[in-house]
Amino acid sequence: MRRIGQGTLRFVVFDAVVLAGGRATRLGGADKAAVEVNGTTLLERTLAAVRAAHRVVVVGDEHPTSRPVLWTREHPPYGGPVAATYAGLEALRRGSPVRLTGQKAEMTRQPHGSTPLVVLAVDMPGVGEGTVRRLVAGMQGHDGAVLVDGGRRHLAFAVEAEALARVRPAEVAGAAMRGLWASLDLADVPARDDEAYDVDEWSDLEPS
Repeated sequence: MRRIGQGTLRFVVFDAVVLAGGRATRLGGADKAAVEVNGTTLLERTLAAVRAAHRVVVVGDEHPTSRPVLWTREHPPYGGPVAATYAGLEALRRGSPVRLTGQKAEMTRQPHGSTPLVVLAVDMPGVGEGTVRRLVAGMQGHDGAVLVDGGRRHLAFAVEAEALARVRPAEVAGAAMRGLWASLDLADVPARDDEAYDVDEWSDLEPS
């Protein structure tokens, strides 16, 4: 595998999809991507986790960002994480985003082949670059790898783009992520520290 230089994520170049378009019902319909944790929005925290990604597509409503990203939405909107994951994959494969924003934004076409794709939910502030590094490293010999805590799989996983395309459900809207995961050979990557912590309710933001 082609490796990246010292001090960065040392594995093949990857793309990333950030899932940021849910209804956030338990947050009263708030824009979860804009919710702040210790002064930084959930979206910016997630973008920092995939800092080494070649390209990032955010599936959700557009926000100002500190780095160039692709923006898209699943159709119909609020179709769930499986629909959003495939909307992100399709945006990358089209080679032309709904909108590209950020500093010095550039867009290039790139054949995907077996390019790793990192998929992260926007509401997991404990996920960082180290998490991404372990997920991609855990893919070796598998279709991908998924973050696991207490036997529960979380919306933080890495997968070969071709494997993801191969198991696409006939109907992605409303499809269960656990069903998609079951159709893939995924290695479990144990969560560390607060990596499995997610923000579902306002109480999740209160000091423990």
